[in-house]
Amino acid sequence: MEPQLSEVSLPARLAEPDEDISAEELALAARNHGMPLEALRHDRTPAGLHYLLVHYDIPYLDPETWRLAVTGQVGSPFELSLAELRELPARTVRVTMECAGNGRAQLRPRPVSQPWLVEAVGTADWTGVPLREVLERAGADPDAAEVVCTGADHGVERGVEQDYQRGLPLGEALRDEVLLAYAMNGEPLPPQHGFPLRLVVPGWYGMAHVKWLREIEVVGTPFTGFQNAVAYRTRQSPEDPGEPVTRIAPRALLVPPGFPDFQSRHRIVRPGPVELTGRAWSGRAPLARVEVSTDDGACWRDAEVEPAGAHPWAWRRWRATWRAEPGRYVLSVRATDADGVQPVTQPWNRGGFANNAVHRVPVTCLPARNG
Repeated sequence: MEPQLSEVSLPARLAEPDEDISAEELALAARNHGMPLEALRHDRTPAGLHYLLVHYDIPYLDPETWRLAVTGQVGSPFELSLAELRELPARTVRVTMECAGNGRAQLRPRPVSQPWLVEAVGTADWTGVPLREVLERAGADPDAAEVVCTGADHGVERGVEQDYQRGLPLGEALRDEVLLAYAMNGEPLPPQHGFPLRLVVPGWYGMAHVKWLREIEVVGTPFTGFQNAVAYRTRQSPEDPGEPVTRIAPRALLVPPGFPDFQSRHRIVRPGPVELTGRAWSGRAPLARVEVSTDDGACWRDAEVEPAGAHPWAWRRWRATWRAEPGRYVLSVRATDADGVQPVTQPWNRGGFANNAVHRVPVTCLPARNG
């Protein structure tokens, strides 16, 4: 049967209890990638290690002919070239960006989609023009509802042909740190990260950071396109309208200690003091604490967390010391912000969104080497 591109009723599919990862999911995982957890040691994630999710194809855009259109409920619609954007006042913001589906593959039943474990995250310095600057120059209607950002990537999702589009509430769009970014870690955007221009919305999950921007439209009513009204909502059933996914829930990740088995990635350490370290962040509220456990969450103790510094939208390093003895362990880490603590058991939803369950790392401590 030919696909019906007008149908939007098909819900996201759930895997059967004994269903393996499909060839289609493997193809998604090959195109997209997470950040190796050992890269948590970097304050800034190198561009090639930063997590990546591309919904459709990576567009090929000529920077000489590319234009950004600013339209809708504005006093003076206009277009900007990349050179003209670079002439506007710029700022750089360090931002931890996390995919809304991070952790999806660990849910049961498993939502069938990009099969993330916990590595869909990265932190970069993004340089560009505050979106507010462009909206004010256009004379955006202060009573407008949202700013709809349209990318040049085009495809089909659940039977709907579309450009990738997201609506952002006007109040969020006017935050000083929301950027039209043309550089990543001091270099022009790589093609896979949105060249020549992308949106960066600090504190929000990655679906809001529209790449390959070609139009910004100010609208008077909330956007009802696919990526807002159908995707990225935490539903319990196909009929449930769900709640929209917005800001990043608190999360801490552990740099897996010791060394790995090649295929299983199981961690191996030797007896003695082992430094445990990693990163923690939240897009909802300031971090309050980070705790670690060496007995699969039976007991928790506070880790040392670096002070909040000049980068309020970036992750923070944490440290603790574990004195390992021969045996098998499950190391765990969790973050708490002003709104609450990471759950041990992840609340389930059909899309596998906003997962922030406690990070658990099985470790075997081998006996000390003789000699």
